[in-house]
Amino acid sequence: MKKFFKIFLLVLLVVAVLGTFWFLWKKSRPVVKKYQVESVTIGNIDKRTVATGKVEPRNEILIKPQMSGIIAEVYKEAGDIVKAGDVIAKIKVIPDMVSLNSAESRVERAQLSFDQAKRTYDRDAKLYDEKVISKEDFEKSDLQYRNAKEELKTAKDNLSLTRDGISSDKSQLSNTLVRSTINGTILDVPVKVGNSVIQSNNFNDGTTIATVANMGDMLFVGKLDETEVGKIKVGMPMDITIGALQDQKLTATLEYVSPKGKEESGAIMFEMKAAVKVPKDVFVRAGYSANAEIVLSKQESVITIPESCIEFSGDTAFVYVLKTKEPQAFTKKQIKIGLSDGIKIEVKSGLRTKDKIRGAEVLEKKAEEKKPEDKK
Repeated sequence: MKKFFKIFLLVLLVVAVLGTFWFLWKKSRPVVKKYQVESVTIGNIDKRTVATGKVEPRNEILIKPQMSGIIAEVYKEAGDIVKAGDVIAKIKVIPDMVSLNSAESRVERAQLSFDQAKRTYDRDAKLYDEKVISKEDFEKSDLQYRNAKEELKTAKDNLSLTRDGISSDKSQLSNTLVRSTINGTILDVPVKVGNSVIQSNNFNDGTTIATVANMGDMLFVGKLDETEVGKIKVGMPMDITIGALQDQKLTATLEYVSPKGKEESGAIMFEMKAAVKVPKDVFVRAGYSANAEIVLSKQESVITIPESCIEFSGDTAFVYVLKTKEPQAFTKKQIKIGLSDGIKIEVKSGLRTKDKIRGAEVLEKKAEEKKPEDKK
């Protein structure tokens, strides 16, 4: 029995020694690396930059009243489409008591002058018919009567304008009616019935009754960093992506780049504007946030490879061309590169379309076995 245990322990020791040597031998063997194989293809490469901004109308017109008063009625609301001349709101005039009293006094005096001139005119007309006075004297009475009549009418119109803001013969052109000056869409009506408003004058911009804009003429307004602004110029095409309209990509043409930058968060930013072409079936609201992609340079139908396949040594670029598949063998080759978009890069010389090149290394993932915990 003791002899059996001795033989068993001896065999176990031999197996352990052999297993250790086999493990060390396997570990000492060189690891064979495998790589992905990429194809050399023909394609297009364009280098782009992205500007963030928003879409807004080219011109937003502020509609202001022509006289001070209180909003009596509001006929339109934000979103309504208006034409030039459409009434947006009506103003009730609150007259100044001094001006009102002066206007009423002027009417009374004009009425007295008119009554006196009419009596004189009637008397001289009879005397002229009886040939008692000359035609020249009658014409003087007639002129005085006409002047008094016109003065009375003017005084009454002035009283009406002072008290109500409307004259009798120009009610259609009343200053109490606030009208749109352009065709477009109302973006905002910041006043409500009962609000006091003042007219625009030399000392005040006046109260804004409404904001109107042509929503068919839109601009992308964004900002570019100083490192990119030198690469763009007026007339360059742009692709506009609006955050609220993910399925729509609009085109635009760069119209303006600011000659002066502004510092924002430590960076110098330059304002840019581009005319956006809005399809008729797409409604773009003012203030939508958007991104603009600008094509800085473009190459079509050129040899391209993934940029990650390139190795650099100083100013020289190299790739590894596949020689044999099994086992994998590669040859280092120098190439001349061109335009890059960050993913693909143009190869000007050194490769052909039938070549295969070395890509990223294939890493073998070892599955770790998890032992279930013992349930107590």
